[in-house]
Amino acid sequence: MSALLSARPLVAALLLCGSALLPAQSNPADDPLAPWRTGVRIRPVSPDKERHTVHSYFNTCPESPDGSKVLFFVSTAPDGHSGEVWIRDRKTGEERRLGNPLKAEDAHRVACQQWVNGGRTVTYHGERDGRWFVAAVNVDDSPPVERILAQDRLSGWGQPQGQVVPLYGQHWNPGPHRNLELVNVVTGEITTALKVEDVTRQYPEWFSKAYAGKEVSIFFPVLSPKLDRVFFKMAAASGPDPRSGAASVRQGLICYDLKNQRFLYQNERWGHPSWHPDDRHIVETAFTIFDSDNGKATRTPGLPAARGDHPSASPDGRLLVTDTTMDRFGSDSNHWGIILADARGGQHLMLHQFKNDEGARSWRRSHPHPIFSPDGKRIYFNISEGPWTRLYVAEITSAQP
Repeated sequence: MSALLSARPLVAALLLCGSALLPAQSNPADDPLAPWRTGVRIRPVSPDKERHTVHSYFNTCPESPDGSKVLFFVSTAPDGHSGEVWIRDRKTGEERRLGNPLKAEDAHRVACQQWVNGGRTVTYHGERDGRWFVAAVNVDDSPPVERILAQDRLSGWGQPQGQVVPLYGQHWNPGPHRNLELVNVVTGEITTALKVEDVTRQYPEWFSKAYAGKEVSIFFPVLSPKLDRVFFKMAAASGPDPRSGAASVRQGLICYDLKNQRFLYQNERWGHPSWHPDDRHIVETAFTIFDSDNGKATRTPGLPAARGDHPSASPDGRLLVTDTTMDRFGSDSNHWGIILADARGGQHLMLHQFKNDEGARSWRRSHPHPIFSPDGKRIYFNISEGPWTRLYVAEITSAQP
């Protein structure tokens, strides 16, 4: 699983094929793909091969804001459901556990572990003794002390520089927790940011069509880079087992302005959205960019159709990265690849391709979920080859620590 995979005939042919369709770069300095074309080093983040090491999602980076540490979920269970949240020092290789053992919802997002509070704090959610919770740990505490921030809820995605993380109720059994809440990871204060009844009143026709009078709750909120906007799904409970695709009916995308307390747009389709670093646009599947002010969609031209497709943008907004099954790229659906594209369109490259049909035997499989480091010089993604799902990093040569 080394960077030499990029030299395989299949990938080389893909690059040549793609390059034939691209406009010539008159100014190499204006080519955001240039640092990634040669000399990229690809390796596991942790050398231990006898465990799962999984980063949580493409909406949050596993690397700390200062670039010193990497965050991942560790499990030795075949399904990857039980384990702990760990961090690794990128310079020394020292690893340590942050929180107590817990059970995750699946191996797809594991504990939704994420950096917040400028990298001083890590939050995560899970189940322990039959009860779900959201917790926080200050990484410099020795020993680390877990603080329970909320019970009977799960966490959406905050931002590494922010002090708040969005909360939502258990989608299979939300009980009284159907609203969008924000918890301050420093003070522990929980505030209601948006009530579910305000959402249903705003889009009555869609809710009547999509949910036919069922009780709904706000699900999976994602805060924008400046913490002033949020998008989320809606959910209606449909089964008692949280580890099942039948736990709830989840659909739609609603974007809301938290600062000005107004709805921005609604889309019947969710896809795989992530915030663009400009705080206004949303990166979606098929290299489509949505304007969160009004929901206007713009397809980035001259880029391939990916399957799987969990897209995100580089910190400077010049590159887009996503994952895809390789059945549209000369291989099969058991192999996946990481596509890196110029955000202006027209040119892309296949950064890496790998077998991805094993790994954690969860009811909801882990996907690569590529995401840039805070400085844009590394890309993290999961690989499920063999019995273990492992976190990998692709790093441009000039970025070696």
